[in-house]
Amino acid sequence: MIERKETFPVVSFDRVGSLSLNGKNVLKCVLFDWDGTLLDSFEADAQAYIHMFASLGMKWSIAELKRDYSPNWHHVYRAARLPRAKWEEADRLWMKFYRTHQPELQPGARRVLCALERRFTLALVSSGSRARVRRQLREHEVAAMFRTKVCSEDAPRRKPHPAPLRMALDRLRLSPKVCVYVGDAPEDVQMAHRAGVRAIGVLGGSPVPERLRAASPDATIETIRELPNLLRNF
Repeated sequence: MIERKETFPVVSFDRVGSLSLNGKNVLKCVLFDWDGTLLDSFEADAQAYIHMFASLGMKWSIAELKRDYSPNWHHVYRAARLPRAKWEEADRLWMKFYRTHQPELQPGARRVLCALERRFTLALVSSGSRARVRRQLREHEVAAMFRTKVCSEDAPRRKPHPAPLRMALDRLRLSPKVCVYVGDAPEDVQMAHRAGVRAIGVLGGSPVPERLRAASPDATIETIRELPNLLRNF
């Protein structure tokens, strides 16, 4: 399917002064979160959580999920007071219900990736399981665009710990100073800053936009379609 031509709207900058060095473009790599940032997945995530908790005899609403949402699903389990002994069963049930959904890419995401891969090295750092994320990358025909991919099983710690992002940088042999991370959750921003990487927050697909802003990303955009315009000014 051919996407219609769009113009990029004006971007909202927060600490844009920190995004360039001596007025020169030094950016070499753009690393992305997957769920919510490139993949329009929150509805699928939320429904899988609700059905999973119901199967375990617990009531859990979308409002409660948004209040306690985190890319680290163990945080959600703790917030719901799910006994640790049931976490493995919860993982299995969540995947069972998630598989009934087929989330699409965020509008314009493919065109953005195609444009950016001509200028930058692209990489992916996701909290999602390796099997699921890699399958979705293949299904949406974007897997080859990313030089490296780090998923939940790959790093010893999860977001907001910087280990996943540092692993990607080590694989790419790049300094944090020439990279930027794009995500939709406060944990994405926290991980990036702890790794010494600049962070861009995507507000439109985030289930927690207020918390995302409060995490102080270096810049914010409403949708992923605005990213090329922002990066032109780096």
